[in-house]
Amino acid sequence: MNSPVPPKIVAYLKPTCGWSNGVRAVLAKYRLPFEDRDILNNPIQYEEMVRKSGQPLSPCVEVNGRMLADVSGEEVETWLARNGYISRNATPASAPTNASCSAEEHARQAAAPNVAFVR
Repeated sequence: MNSPVPPKIVAYLKPTCGWSNGVRAVLAKYRLPFEDRDILNNPIQYEEMVRKSGQPLSPCVEVNGRMLADVSGEEVETWLARNGYISRNATPASAPTNASCSAEEHARQAAAPNVAFVR
């Protein structure tokens, strides 16, 4: 059952990543508004994700203050359904929801400027 008020969702994602695109696809499938935070190009967003999730892996999705750490789109969809935020449907997502980055995506990330994280 859909909640009358959509949940507040903050997604800590990479711009190009199979896992991140799967999370985006699930949120789009259910037309859930969310804040897409770029953890690859913004060290402040990355540090916030690590602090809130307690670990460095992505994607991480925060739903109404509850952090789902290192999750696939498939896991996000399951969690949202189990917690009453969505009713599952058979509509296909616009991207695979449980897939790693392609070789091309890894190459783009490797070519990105290195960012030094300071604590």
